[in-house]
Amino acid sequence: MTKRHHVSISVFTILLITLFITCRSESIDRQSGRTPVTIRKIETVSSPATHQGQNNEQYNDLMFPETVTLCGEKIPLENRRVWEMLDREFTIAVWNQRQVFLWLKRAARYFPYIEKQLAEAGMPDDLKYLAVAESDLQTKARSPVGALGYWQFMPLTGKRFGLKKRSDMDERLCFEKATGAALQYLQKLHSMFDKWTLALAGYNCGERCVGNAIKEQKVNDYFRLNLPLETERFIFRITAIKLILENPQRYGYNINPKHVYLPLDIDILNVNLKRSVSMIAFASALDTDYKVIKELNPHLFGKRLPAGSYQLNVPQGDGVRVASILQRLAPKSAPRTKRSKATYYRVKPGDSLGTIAAKKGVSVKQLKRLNKLRGSHIEVGQKLRLR
Repeated sequence: MTKRHHVSISVFTILLITLFITCRSESIDRQSGRTPVTIRKIETVSSPATHQGQNNEQYNDLMFPETVTLCGEKIPLENRRVWEMLDREFTIAVWNQRQVFLWLKRAARYFPYIEKQLAEAGMPDDLKYLAVAESDLQTKARSPVGALGYWQFMPLTGKRFGLKKRSDMDERLCFEKATGAALQYLQKLHSMFDKWTLALAGYNCGERCVGNAIKEQKVNDYFRLNLPLETERFIFRITAIKLILENPQRYGYNINPKHVYLPLDIDILNVNLKRSVSMIAFASALDTDYKVIKELNPHLFGKRLPAGSYQLNVPQGDGVRVASILQRLAPKSAPRTKRSKATYYRVKPGDSLGTIAAKKGVSVKQLKRLNKLRGSHIEVGQKLRLR
């Protein structure tokens, strides 16, 4: 037998021995009831606040308490549909780590003022979460339909509750003014519907929408009403925000107190200017920057303090100097304007208020007001004042 044959037999022998040992080991495992062990990597279970997006990571099924209230009203979680609606909004919110941290930071700045106003008005503290749901507490939040500011007022609704909107200012952007208007609106809604959940629904889609739904469906319960989908989600979104911000640690959010946004140190003044004043000159006289005044007063547009009455915010301690500074910066006398002389028109055959208004470039309303006309009747030869 050659050397090559000796080597082949040796290799074959080794393979047979290896196969025999493997089969014998598996047989012993089966007889003893043991299962061969496979070593796997153990993944950690993380909370929303600690998740960094690693592959194959597992997650906790975070859940809200079994009993939940909003503005003192119990959320009927025994109703499975209600539970699922809250679960949806809660899940979306609690896993949005970046947004939750920004909520916590901004809330430290804005909640103290809102809480104080709510307490003084005898209103539920939970209403502060409405501002978070509306704007994420962002100063210049704007909706596609034109709602603006912390409380997302539409122009007409803002006007109803005293918020001025002009080319040089929009008080929907003034935090303190808008907060006062929002609380007035909520009080009105609550007086209409007698429940805060319905008041909040009315804030979202309008009191007429909620009122009509109650009348048509003969149900005075938010959780039983069929409302626009956005409004049906709205109260659950507010509730989810409340659950997270009331107890952020429960859901893994721990924020360093040094990192929150502190309330602004400002003096709040009510001014009434007869004419506009350069905001740059005003800031310089206060020994501060134009940028500071602009950022403290997002509701004032342009580079001038506008004429009229409104709220003006200045750095804390500077309020006592404002009156004298404005008096010094404003012109000593108003520029004189020529007063137009009153002109008249004598009614001719075939004339009407409409034809006269079109001919003379005035409005019918103005003609009636200047001439104290109740109706549209005029007579030939009658003398009408045009201006």
